[in-house]
Amino acid sequence: MNTRPEAEYTALIDTLRDFIDTEVIPREDLKAAHDSEVVGRVAAELNAIARARGLGAPRAQVEDGGLALSWTECCAYLEQAGRSFLGPQALGCAPPTQPDLFALGALASPVQRQRYLEPLMRGERKSCFAMTEPAPGVGSDPRMLSTRARRDGGDWIIDGHKWFISGAMRADFAIVVARTEQGPSWFLVDMDTPGFEIVRDIPTMEPFDIGGHAEIRIRNCRVGADALVGEEGRGLAHAQLRLEGARLFHCMRFIGLASRAMGIAQDYALRRESQGAKLAEHQMVQAMIADAHIQLYAARMMTLDVARRLDAGESIRHHSSMAKVFVAEAVYQVADSAVQICGALGVSEDLPVSMILRMLRPFRIYDGASEVHRSAIAKRALRHGLAA
Repeated sequence: MNTRPEAEYTALIDTLRDFIDTEVIPREDLKAAHDSEVVGRVAAELNAIARARGLGAPRAQVEDGGLALSWTECCAYLEQAGRSFLGPQALGCAPPTQPDLFALGALASPVQRQRYLEPLMRGERKSCFAMTEPAPGVGSDPRMLSTRARRDGGDWIIDGHKWFISGAMRADFAIVVARTEQGPSWFLVDMDTPGFEIVRDIPTMEPFDIGGHAEIRIRNCRVGADALVGEEGRGLAHAQLRLEGARLFHCMRFIGLASRAMGIAQDYALRRESQGAKLAEHQMVQAMIADAHIQLYAARMMTLDVARRLDAGESIRHHSSMAKVFVAEAVYQVADSAVQICGALGVSEDLPVSMILRMLRPFRIYDGASEVHRSAIAKRALRHGLAA
């Protein structure tokens, strides 16, 4: 599905590619990769440059500074953006912002749109999605949701414990998933609401992480009736809607990052000599490079197919699960091969490939672990008699 003429779209991708190559990648300071203040400041500066070049969030509406691209058009756009650690942040389409925009765009009330969605689209406010909980709470199994919300007059009182909440350290509000009498439901909660406390930022292996992964305690947190998002008891359906788009965005941008890692490895293999020949002349190195190209080609085709189905209004639950599992494992294998080809330099921070490897590894866990998706894929195939 195309929202603009092919020549115009090609020019947009060329502009983005040049922006990533000339502005964004040169601003990556590997020594400051774990300094969220520095990374956040640089991302904000790059976002201003991107807007001046006519670049922005691919799915946001034009009047809100976005590009209103179709999901199919997002594939090449997000792959280019994803070649840099800072690309998605610079374009205002990094998680959790982009999937939150997608979900709230479908579910928010007029009041919620004005207070939360529209400022989020303009980059004036930041969001996070608070669902994951410490054991025995919800992780990959949504049935284990333990955070509760109860009515108190015209308000809601929320109590619970969340952790690994991406983006929460810099967020202005959270989408909190809590169980009511009707079932799991969504609530919009400002981060400065009494009873909503950030306990700590949980360190993770990912570099260039701006918003952190917070642990949050929610005690006797009172919000108004207008905080409820969509229909009460439909929280898991809302989460599925959000996650389908989120998985697709992750696939797109991580394909770009893995492609960059292999590009670095190929350049190194053409220069480095070992055993009397360039690395690129050794068949084992050639096999790793060939496998990487095969894996990334297959990953692109799967992602593009899911995007086309989403544009067509089809349910992508089954297909997005398959794509998520395949792409998560493929991009990690590509990055691992890039590290291997680069040898000692590959495990150092003189090159970005080791950081790319660390950035890609969590994708096999985030948005549903590969094992959970495989189980769901098999169960759907058996239940509905799906042909392979």
